[in-house]
Amino acid sequence: MNKDDFYYLGKILKPFGNKGQVVVMLDVDEPSRYTKLESVYLDLDPEQVPFFIQSIEMLSGRRALIKFEDVNSIGDAAVYSGLEMYLPLSSLPPLKGKKFYYHEVQGWSVFDERHGAIGILIKVMELPRQSLLQIDHDGKEILIPLLDEVILRVDRKKKALHIRTPEGLIEFYL
Repeated sequence: MNKDDFYYLGKILKPFGNKGQVVVMLDVDEPSRYTKLESVYLDLDPEQVPFFIQSIEMLSGRRALIKFEDVNSIGDAAVYSGLEMYLPLSSLPPLKGKKFYYHEVQGWSVFDERHGAIGILIKVMELPRQSLLQIDHDGKEILIPLLDEVILRVDRKKKALHIRTPEGLIEFYL
């Protein structure tokens, strides 16, 4: 598998206790969905290496305590501090309706309610305050705020996003 076959799950923050446990920060919407993981992939450049999980205990917020198999001391655990954790894209549950994974819609056609076809989605840019749809319109960049009211329909069969942009936004770019 190459890195494009994975999605970012979170990061190992630090060792915990003297039995090889680590505190991790899960970068997911619903951390409780990840309490039954059997393994994660750690980013040991240049590849992702599977690490099998002995136990997971949810802490406050998005933090969890993980005990990996064969990691049995604070020294063993400290080696993994700061490493990123990944899961295979194939493990993601399918989404329905207007919900989508950001990686899923890259390369899709984007259609605006008033302007019709406006271009191809390059990527979803995750910024601190708001995510943006980055669209290529014949070599020109269009940035659209990713808000619930902007997304009208997600057509997975035709690989198309149907949106309603704020008044004057498309004209600003074109």
